[in-house]
Amino acid sequence: MLFMVLDTETTNGQVRDGKLDLSDSLVYDLGYAIVDENGKVYLTRSFVIEEIFNDETLMEVAFFKDKIPQYKEDIKSGKRTLTSFFKARKQLIKDLLDYNCNIVSAHNSYFDKRALNTTYRYLTKSKYRWYFHYEINVIDTLSMARKTICKNDDYVKFCIDNDYLTKHKKPRVRATAEILYRYLTNNTDFIESHTGLEDVLIEKEILKICLTMLSLDDIIEM
Repeated sequence: MLFMVLDTETTNGQVRDGKLDLSDSLVYDLGYAIVDENGKVYLTRSFVIEEIFNDETLMEVAFFKDKIPQYKEDIKSGKRTLTSFFKARKQLIKDLLDYNCNIVSAHNSYFDKRALNTTYRYLTKSKYRWYFHYEINVIDTLSMARKTICKNDDYVKFCIDNDYLTKHKKPRVRATAEILYRYLTNNTDFIESHTGLEDVLIEKEILKICLTMLSLDDIIEM
């Protein structure tokens, strides 16, 4: 069975009532890979979305705007492809069909799915509203990890020992992709890239572990 692991980087977050609101986020970086349940990679793609990335006003508020020069160098070298949102989506849908894949995975998939929908609506003035076809199942490795890896005593100890805890009144273990990957690789020095494709290649490892601990039916129903 094959999965598409996907990650986006976005801009257009809004500060409302003193808090960062990401509900209007627009995608400028889309990375994905087709992988199997063992983490083997069959295809990778990395798209920089020209309608958003070339808008200097929008990119001025990108959370990782310091990476803009890196993106420009990557585009120049051919590491990433600068393309329209619509061409990138057309290629993504084609890749799903070519690999007979109908499951898309992301870490905190609610955010990525909403950002893709918001960008689609923004660029089409709401003529089109839903990025994924209805038959595509979008699953969330954040929810999966919380039900599996995060309940392991070893992971709880790892988070306590390294102060990877939330700021709640009753602290809980954190479940970011970066911290989960640090645990899986026993490398507390690992720093997440916060660029689409590079983050996909760590998130596929989280998916691989979760798939050994949950049934596919359970995952899709989450």
